[in-house]
Amino acid sequence: MATLYKNRDVWYITASYENQRLTRSLRTKDRQVAKKLKPIVELELLKELTGSNPRKRNLTFNEIAGKYLSAKHNWAPRTRELNSQILRAHISGKPLPPHPTTKAIHTRVINICWNWGLKQGLITNAHKLEGDTKGESRSRVLSDSELKTLLDEIRDNRFNLFVRFAYYTGARSGEIRSISRENIFSNHIVAYGKSGKRLIKLNNQAQEILSGLDELWNYSKDFVSHKFKKEARRLGIPDIRFHDLRRTFGYNLIGQGRPIYEVSKLLGHSSVTTTERHYAPLLTTEIDDFVL
Repeated sequence: MATLYKNRDVWYITASYENQRLTRSLRTKDRQVAKKLKPIVELELLKELTGSNPRKRNLTFNEIAGKYLSAKHNWAPRTRELNSQILRAHISGKPLPPHPTTKAIHTRVINICWNWGLKQGLITNAHKLEGDTKGESRSRVLSDSELKTLLDEIRDNRFNLFVRFAYYTGARSGEIRSISRENIFSNHIVAYGKSGKRLIKLNNQAQEILSGLDELWNYSKDFVSHKFKKEARRLGIPDIRFHDLRRTFGYNLIGQGRPIYEVSKLLGHSSVTTTERHYAPLLTTEIDDFVL
């Protein structure tokens, strides 16, 4: 017996036989169309499961990855690019990155691709990688003195304004590197990045920076990362990344007593749970002393 289910607005069908299961996308968001396709695809799946009409099975990972990347996914452009880079690196035989978090991301992407191939009936066994798929959560925030040094003493004025703007908005680098004038409004901007389209609140400090710019920024990701680290080294601020500005933004707002719901919205998190997961370890050390 086959079952229809919906995932991210697209209808799928899954069928099982003797402890084996196959799942296939029906490539439609319309329930009525999915119901009409169900008996046709169900028959194909059952034939494959019983061996009476086997499809090509046990494709190489290279073949699976090609089909996976060309399939329809609700991915942002950056997500598609990241998946493509990771899968190409794995196919070429490159070792996993040594950094725990980056290694976990690579492992997760590769294993998701294997699972997809299994669900599509392209393989009979998924040769997934073992190891952590979550990684270590980075918890670095800037102290008040580090933040002041950074915002006051970056020499390149244009880049200094970019760093200040990133901190005043809590925005991701990718959301503000190439802002266009038509996406700037009185108290917010419309940005596109990791989470797709979102609104970024502009406080008075951020508004003042934008109003004084003759030309908007058009930085590349590598330029921002390298220049920021170079300036931090010159100023004697250790172990710092550009994304730490965003974490410091959220941490300082919570420290001011802003409700976690507001901070979550300002950061563009999908839920308050995400915000709590990121900031709970940081805030544990801020709890006042207590006696039992």
